Amino acid sequence: MKYYIINLGCKVNAYESKVMSDLLDNEGYLKGSIDESDIYIVNTCFVTNVAEHKSFQMIRKVVKKNPKLVIVCGCLPQMKSDEVLAIDGVDIVLGNKDKSKIIDYINNYKEKISKIYDLSNTEFEDMQLNNFNKTRAFVKIQDGCNNFCSYCIIPYTRGNVRSKRKEDVINEITNLINYGHKEVVLTGIHTGNYHDNDYDFADLLNDVVKIKGLKRLRISSIEITEINERVIDVIKNNDILVDHMHIPLQSGSNEILKLMNRKYDINYFINKINELRSIRPDISITTDVIVGFPFETEELFQETINNIKKINFSKLHVFPYSRREGTKADLMDNQVDDVTKKNRAHVLIELSKELELNYMNKFIGKEIEFIPETYKDGYLYGHTGNYLAIKTKGNKELINNIVKVKIEKIEYPYCVSSLI
Repeated sequence: MKYYIINLGCKVNAYESKVMSDLLDNEGYLKGSIDESDIYIVNTCFVTNVAEHKSFQMIRKVVKKNPKLVIVCGCLPQMKSDEVLAIDGVDIVLGNKDKSKIIDYINNYKEKISKIYDLSNTEFEDMQLNNFNKTRAFVKIQDGCNNFCSYCIIPYTRGNVRSKRKEDVINEITNLINYGHKEVVLTGIHTGNYHDNDYDFADLLNDVVKIKGLKRLRISSIEITEINERVIDVIKNNDILVDHMHIPLQSGSNEILKLMNRKYDINYFINKINELRSIRPDISITTDVIVGFPFETEELFQETINNIKKINFSKLHVFPYSRREGTKADLMDNQVDDVTKKNRAHVLIELSKELELNYMNKFIGKEIEFIPETYKDGYLYGHTGNYLAIKTKGNKELINNIVKVKIEKIEYPYCVSSLI
């Protein structure tokens, strides 16, 4: 039978969709298409009202194809399982647990199933991803979030913080390296809050960088409050950790940060970035910014712009604030209108490109290593440790090898380079 997985939402969802795909492949199921498959799996998102609408829309679109089996999983059914199950044609409803048991649910299916767990009191669901045909390997080490930012529904859809056993993380990374991977990315919903009893994220980093054969270790995202002295010590003393960190700012205004229930102020953020740059001068710091949060005036938005420039990020991921039913921010007064949010997002997107180009231009004429990931029309494409996108003439036999190049010019979004 043929299957097709529709993934909506975050990188963790994408990871889990790939895990389900690997399991189905290993069981003998064949990849179909969105137009013609026997089994459809919709891995949903619930992070915004728009995401919820898109998820319901996709479920109904799939049901109309009248396949043999429709499975809906992820954040939407975790919150609204009854509504999902009520859709005629939906057969299996799972939340954010048991995705690794997808084969059992399919093979044993007889009648409608709804399996939703209380994620405030559950253990980490161990998953391992077959990354063996890719340059960059992802390892999910953690799930859930306990931060309860006022705009965010994720603590309710993903549940409490829970983590993979340290031995399982080390073994998984070791196996990936043995299969030829040079780079590993640690990922999760709240990655920096990893812990296995008294063993924390700094302990894990310290052990992972010692794994023989690992050339690069990347953290998908980390909160500024989790970059403690022990984490900084690992960064300082190990060049296996790449010169790139994604650290969400969300707002450059202390007033808005407080309303968001973030756990830091601007001075704390800036001081910590300065500390990082004191030991890694060329590090690329990318971030997330939400614009148009309730009570964000033009003056507070300008404060955000000024602090973004002061911090000098190398790239911004910009999100217009989206109301989410069930969060504290949804009940706040002084909601910002959509036109203003759109205009502010546009301003920051333009600023992001300017910052990105400034960072890229610093490396013209410099020699740097990158790992080619793809080959097309005589050119190799890939990324450096600090996540510069490289384009260079070369042959495809170099894919997944560490290659040294000299950056000659910028053709956005690429640094055009020559092999050394």
